[in-house]
Amino acid sequence: MRIIAEIGSVHDGSFGNALRLIDASIEAGADTVKFQTHIAEAESLPNAPAPGYFSDEPRMAYFRRTGFSVEQWRKLARHAESRGATFLSSPFSIEAVDLLEQVGVKAYKVPSGEVSNVPLLERIARTGKPTLLSSGMSNWAELDRAVAVLKPACELTVLQCSTAYPCPPEQVGLNVLAEMRKRYGVAIGFSDHTTGFAAALAAAALGATVVEKHFAFSRLMYGSDAKHSMEPETFKVFCQALHEVWRMNASPVDKDDVAPYAEMKHIFEKSVVTARDLPAGTVLAADMLAFKKPGDGIPAAQYRSLLGRRLRKALSADSKIAPDHLE
Repeated sequence: MRIIAEIGSVHDGSFGNALRLIDASIEAGADTVKFQTHIAEAESLPNAPAPGYFSDEPRMAYFRRTGFSVEQWRKLARHAESRGATFLSSPFSIEAVDLLEQVGVKAYKVPSGEVSNVPLLERIARTGKPTLLSSGMSNWAELDRAVAVLKPACELTVLQCSTAYPCPPEQVGLNVLAEMRKRYGVAIGFSDHTTGFAAALAAAALGATVVEKHFAFSRLMYGSDAKHSMEPETFKVFCQALHEVWRMNASPVDKDDVAPYAEMKHIFEKSVVTARDLPAGTVLAADMLAFKKPGDGIPAAQYRSLLGRRLRKALSADSKIAPDHLE
């Protein structure tokens, strides 16, 4: 089971912030930290439009300003690994894969916008490293093609994702998880763009073994993802809840095994008792019976088996009827 803190570019180009974001997300419960590796000239034309949710500065300028050198990426990766976490960074170009290979990453995450970038997928496949494939804006045919490239070459996990910031409940697509598992025969996960807990917890309950969530020091930070991210204290509670769900999934319950409830059944269930004083020789009828705690006598469910039976001895009101009281 894996919880990915999607740091992305929320560090805003500050190497110090990037280091501290790694620490903060691990301290909050993430076991994997993920960044984005943008090489502006390799992935974008100068006049490429910005998304509607972040148009505060030109994309090329933003990518250039927030990028790191190979050595800085290497230091970030080693820092995460020194804290016991996995380091990931989504490449947005073949050149970014080449850079991350120099860094020595152990796995890849394909972002939603790159699912149709077959040359990039082929470059990742050649590494043979475990790969997470996000499905945000792709249809089944596009995903089929991507899986066909990646699955033969690497350990693949496919993540349901909806490319909406923030994602409303109606667009989460929990129904897609089962189809992904059936269609591709691989592990499934969930990349969560909602602002709350419910979608990720539901996805985990439905079998997602990887959950990704945007992470930031504060939603007030500058950048494309901060206002849709989860802050450290909330992320900590989020991680704890996910692990509880995964523990539930790993612990199936046998409804026929009532041994764990023996004491509670004794306390809360009902036994058949006399509704009033009954003399010896009484032939029991329904109006002579009552049903009261504790549940250590003849169960109330078996009351019909007593009707028409004769009492061997007199019983006072509120006496539990036992088999040896009957002829």
